[in-house]
Amino acid sequence: MSEKYLLGIDIGTQGTKAVLVNLEGEILGTGFQEYSVEQPFPSWAEQWPQVWEEAFYNAVKEAMARAKVSPRNIAGLCLSGLYGGSGVPVDKEMQPLRPCLIWMDRRAIEEVRWIKENVDLEKLFRITGNYVDTYFGYTKILWIQRHEPEIWKRVYKFVPPTSYIEHRLTGKLAIDFSSAGNLGGIFDLHNRRWSEEMAQALAIPLELMPERLIPSTEVVGELLPEPAAKCGLIPGIPVIAGGIDAPMATLSAGAVEPGDNVAMMGTSTCWGVIHRGEGLSPNLVSMPHVVNCYEEIYTWAGAATSGAIVRWFRDNFGQEEKEAAQKLGLDSYQLLDLEAEKVPPGSDGLLVLPYFMGERAPLWDPQARGTIIGLTLYHTKAHIYRAFLEAAAYSLRHSIEAGEECGLQVKKEVRLVGGAAKSQLWPQILADVLGRPVVVLRGNVEAPLADALLAGLATGLIPSHRVIADWIQGKMVFHPRKEWHLRYDQLYKLYRQVFPNISDIMHGLAELQAWHQEL
Repeated sequence: MSEKYLLGIDIGTQGTKAVLVNLEGEILGTGFQEYSVEQPFPSWAEQWPQVWEEAFYNAVKEAMARAKVSPRNIAGLCLSGLYGGSGVPVDKEMQPLRPCLIWMDRRAIEEVRWIKENVDLEKLFRITGNYVDTYFGYTKILWIQRHEPEIWKRVYKFVPPTSYIEHRLTGKLAIDFSSAGNLGGIFDLHNRRWSEEMAQALAIPLELMPERLIPSTEVVGELLPEPAAKCGLIPGIPVIAGGIDAPMATLSAGAVEPGDNVAMMGTSTCWGVIHRGEGLSPNLVSMPHVVNCYEEIYTWAGAATSGAIVRWFRDNFGQEEKEAAQKLGLDSYQLLDLEAEKVPPGSDGLLVLPYFMGERAPLWDPQARGTIIGLTLYHTKAHIYRAFLEAAAYSLRHSIEAGEECGLQVKKEVRLVGGAAKSQLWPQILADVLGRPVVVLRGNVEAPLADALLAGLATGLIPSHRVIADWIQGKMVFHPRKEWHLRYDQLYKLYRQVFPNISDIMHGLAELQAWHQEL
């Protein structure tokens, strides 16, 4: 019998990654295509779905070419993706009417204000397990309804990123529970269905949502001939629903027990825990988990731009490092790390608030802004870069503390996946700030590995999601250093004091910015 292989593909905010594995979880081939986010105005963030689709085809083709396996031996493929905010508004021919307002978009401030004044917020939380913020997709849907009436008239469905690509692959439309839950507002978390009561209260017609709600491990349909040809596969391969990238990345890190917690630090940070309902809080975000979806809930908090600000710094101030890295065959971030390692903890008196696109759980303020405090003529680029890394660590500590305050059981060890895990410096800073061991796992493939696992579960080739523990053997542990942790304790207390003391100024600046935007 020919050996069978599985494909996992993650549609991220800044790129799409594919991995091809055998049934033992060995990665035989990877593919990646980068892209960008459109930002027509400050605090706006959009993407056309055609970008995701093209990246999907190219990433899969690259993974197949590197693995050198026959497409006839691909047993299944599964997708995960960024939280698509509003979802893609499509017409009856399933053609996109405008770009998707992704999770990073913060424009729906007036819609949030209207909800807080007109909707029973206790009932909203009781039914959905979530609260109200411009982060949630239902607020962005209301923005389109109110600001783009001509588009609204033509909307047939709002379709999340993974659902959109899966429809392009199979001709079938479905939405997994995690994507529906992360939409917030109109999803009944406890009964795993759309809430007619909340949809009516919010004036969002439920017929605009995909009717087929399914677990992440269910087959959506089979790969059609045309998309199969575009990515070097054959028709008929099962396409599995998958889900939101954060719970997928948590699974890929081997988190299968209550209290296991994982920080996914890519463009943003999602620090999350699996539980059975005891950790619900309006201060956090909750959705059905991607496995055991009828019993388990994935709850998270985290900074919106913890990784994005590091890339922003490199792109705007690290041209020298980018050019040197290209000549030396290194990563530009490695060179920035080498300089930042020479800077003492606390960056010689610098504090950064990493709120460069507002902030999500647990702060919940779309008008929060990035801030650098303590600059002097003594400070260098390396100081500021290190302060950015430290800011992400302070934010992560804030998230973990918020989770524990809400009653979540949180084990001491923090598992780390994402771009931050590629660094030798950043995980150590995290450990020192948190006062917890930080574990980086072999390969650091994030959500695509769990995607491949779910493809195996759905096709009956993998007996249990717990085999992920065998797939990720090998790890590096960063232990907190006592003296550095004590120093960071003092700095963290100052960090937590800054936002309450300057938030009014942030809000005033945001409102001036919005006023200029309207001119």
